[in-house]
Amino acid sequence: MTSNSRSAIEHLDRATCEAILKRHRVGRLAFTFHDRVDIEPINYVFATDWIYLRTSDGTKLHTLQHHPWTAFEVDEASGLHDWRSVVVHGTFRQFDALGIPTEREHYERALVALRTVSETILTGLDVFPERKMVCGIAITEMQGRAVSSLKM
Repeated sequence: MTSNSRSAIEHLDRATCEAILKRHRVGRLAFTFHDRVDIEPINYVFATDWIYLRTSDGTKLHTLQHHPWTAFEVDEASGLHDWRSVVVHGTFRQFDALGIPTEREHYERALVALRTVSETILTGLDVFPERKMVCGIAITEMQGRAVSSLKM
């Protein structure tokens, strides 16, 4: 950055945050257990008030089943002083295709959203057949920030 420019931080409105979430397919899922915080990259699809994702069985899933409060982040960066970031807070839920009616409904909604990325998800042609756990984050809070270089 030269001496005749500066960076300004701005808060993004909901529509801009949603547009960023819609543009991308990889974000970071943050979760906590006792005194440890983990963050992992994960594929996702944004749909209105939900972040839909799928994963395989493992530590992350077991932790989130017992401590479902999570944060999820997506970033765009075009330079050191030119970036946008959206952070979502919400409750993690796993959906069961054979569960009670509301669970089945959530599962079907998530599956439809996930298949907008690849029609082969959870079919015999799925390239990641081990990722059979369909999940979502019910969004309770969404915030975005951006930094851009300004010429003076």
